[in-house]
Amino acid sequence: MSDLGTLSVIFDLDGTLVDSEPNYYEASRRTLAGHGVPDFTWADNEAYVGIGNQDATRLWKERYGLAVPAEDLLAELNLCYLDLARARTPVYPEMRKLVELLAADGVPMAVASGSSPEAIEAILEGTGLGAYLRTAVSAEEVPHGKPAPDVLLEAARRLGADPADCVVLEDGAPGAVAAHAAGMRCIAIPYVAAQADAPGFATATLLLRGGQTEFTAQSAYAWLRATARSR
Repeated sequence: MSDLGTLSVIFDLDGTLVDSEPNYYEASRRTLAGHGVPDFTWADNEAYVGIGNQDATRLWKERYGLAVPAEDLLAELNLCYLDLARARTPVYPEMRKLVELLAADGVPMAVASGSSPEAIEAILEGTGLGAYLRTAVSAEEVPHGKPAPDVLLEAARRLGADPADCVVLEDGAPGAVAAHAAGMRCIAIPYVAAQADAPGFATATLLLRGGQTEFTAQSAYAWLRATARSR
């Protein structure tokens, strides 16, 4: 048992551990342009922050009236994103510090992401985070993506953790809702500051309205220790 008791920590990947949204925007823009949607903007992309690829491509099909099957859109998006992710995916420095602090304390950790299993593996390997985060679950491996709790509950199951002992770090409102539905506490770090008032974030245990500009490894670590002591 670690100094943090029975606590386990589950990280979202995109926008939380790594700044991958620019890659997702570019992959989305290219995919949609190939199907006659030439004006997909960064503002359009922000509406899909925190939503898994599987659900995002289903929503595209409905919104843009695309004839191509959602499964084909998903495959195209994943392939394009994987190429971009392998080329460059920066880790948030304070997040890397937190992962290292938790690893040194023996805290069980996992990644629960809406990205494909291949993209998760490539990013964890390419950034070196895979040395610490050996348990990873993709929303494509469970029946429903966030805001459903499935991917978080599966991560807890693989860690052998009680959901009530898990703390989730999330950048999107759907992820905060998923954590609440899973019976887990949540540190919310909004990727889009303007979305901090989204109803989903009201379910978070701790909301850092300034997002990554407000987040520090030491303060998060101290909060986790206080949370563990209070149980």
